[in-house]
Amino acid sequence: MAKGKSKRKKNAREIIHLQCTESGQINYTTKKDKKNHPERLELKKYCPALRKHTLHREVKK
Repeated sequence: MAKGKSKRKKNAREIIHLQCTESGQINYTTKKDKKNHPERLELKKYCPALRKHTLHREVKK
């Protein structure tokens, strides 16, 4: 291995996208540990298209 480089450990965290349920836009991305939380994430977040807080659900991109 080259000097100064370290091996990356494989992690169960994946990048997910949060889509607004009202406008259909994907406004947010975040990371989630699929092993500890296999269910889909739902959060109330601000939707800039509608200019209000709405429910955002996890979607596959």
